Amino acid sequence: MSTSDSMTAELHELGWVLAGLLTPDTRFAVLLSGDGLRIAHAGKISVVNAERFAAAASGLRALGRALGECSGPATGTARQNMIEYDGGMVFVTTVGNGAVLGVSTIRDAEVHIVAHRMNRAAAQLGHQLAGLPRPGWAARIP
Repeated sequence: MSTSDSMTAELHELGWVLAGLLTPDTRFAVLLSGDGLRIAHAGKISVVNAERFAAAASGLRALGRALGECSGPATGTARQNMIEYDGGMVFVTTVGNGAVLGVSTIRDAEVHIVAHRMNRAAAQLGHQLAGLPRPGWAARIP
């Protein structure tokens, strides 16, 4: 198997993990780099909107880190951000290797279930991304 085939297989596996987050409560999931580039996405969102979501989620993550300083002694980093809107919620959590996972939900989503599933997916995605050097997966983004 060539390096290109291996990266394609790894990106396909990332898609499967993201697809596992799709439930009646979730609209879509986007995996993004720490600098806001879309790596992969699943659900009812176009590539253009997934890229826009990735950029915004990266900004939200940065705000979460800054606001974390207001929550007590600096003992770590923000683990998860959640914003509730009239029409639903957005969750953002770190994955590892500098990546971030964002999920959009419906208004009445079960917060604890979404957060739990995201944490499980983040662990899986972190493991998958650990095997991919950043230039490899970044170069494969269409």
